Amino acid sequence: MTILWSTDPSAAQTYHYAVGGQLRTADSAQAVWRELVAQELLVVAGPDVDLQAVCELAERVRVERPEAGVLLLRRRLEVPVLAQALRSGIREVLVADDLSALSLACTRSLDISRRMAGAGAAQERTGTIVTVFAAKGGCGKTTIATNLSAHLASLGKRVLIVDLDLAFGDVAISLQLDPEHSAADLIAMTGHLDADGVASVVTRHDSGLEAVCAPSSPADADRISGATISELLQVARHVYDFVVVDTPPAFTEHTLAAFDIGDIAILLATPDIPAVKNLRLALNTLDLLGHPQDSRVVVLNRADAKVGLHLPDVVKAIRARIAASLPSSSAVPASINRGVPIVLDEPKHAFSTALRSLAEHHVLTRTPIAPVGPHPELEVPMPRRRDLRKRRRQVTP
Repeated sequence: MTILWSTDPSAAQTYHYAVGGQLRTADSAQAVWRELVAQELLVVAGPDVDLQAVCELAERVRVERPEAGVLLLRRRLEVPVLAQALRSGIREVLVADDLSALSLACTRSLDISRRMAGAGAAQERTGTIVTVFAAKGGCGKTTIATNLSAHLASLGKRVLIVDLDLAFGDVAISLQLDPEHSAADLIAMTGHLDADGVASVVTRHDSGLEAVCAPSSPADADRISGATISELLQVARHVYDFVVVDTPPAFTEHTLAAFDIGDIAILLATPDIPAVKNLRLALNTLDLLGHPQDSRVVVLNRADAKVGLHLPDVVKAIRARIAASLPSSSAVPASINRGVPIVLDEPKHAFSTALRSLAEHHVLTRTPIAPVGPHPELEVPMPRRRDLRKRRRQVTP
């Protein structure tokens, strides 16, 4: 996929066939850099773009994304321009109206980029998949998933949030996104999904994070298989530093795929009896399915609600440590209504501080959480971890 940097509205039409493939447009250096987050490999700067701005971007690309290439179009070639461009790391400078030369230059640059990316693939770090789950609706899953994703993106990480509440997901509306594509577009790519396929369905947020949104029609949810979701997560973990999965409040085939592949499971409850009861049932079910306890992070949301259960009572009920507590505040639903994650909009708010602490201690690094007491009713041989969807057929929670 190529990024065309130009302020000319007709530029995309002019250069589309010469560049080939999928083309995204950007009208500023900041917009170009946001697009580069998704691992695009080529930037073509139009003849209307300031030379110094292109050179500064090329220098940044050379340091932070060395596999990506920058091509520069000028109305005429001048020796000083060529010298400055090559010093900054621009791969080629071309005459803007020579579309044949541009096409060949794009092919050469992409070939170099792919060989460089392939050479570094063996050293590429596998991304972390974080599954956010609550066994009861209304516990704040989407709020925590979107804020966690936005915070990680603000640290310069490549982040993808996947809305697995395929029938009624709220990730798009929570982030004020207007997606052109959704998880339903993955169906046709099942069995041969790759990084380009994932990139073709994501929607970008201003914070830099990207989202695979739920379909606009709930009817499409049943058409998306667990195999499709498994393939999406496996491919995405090699593209992104973090993949945050927002799940429905049920052990669906899609949710079990996320648990099966995921590295960290954030399990949520609020301090009320139905939510705590459902959390304990969820923990018991995960135990019986062979899900590793050391990958779980139990979080109590709205922990200081005046009418809620006290923390020791929750711990006693669920028989597990609470890794983090997030405070209750009217500012949180207000931020949701604005469509701006509170961790970005009000970074000094108590919720934002607690969310950053959760990320620091249990996502960016892992702090071991000791179990609380035995589970006498669960004293059964623990199976080796394997496909949780297969285990589900054998266990009735």
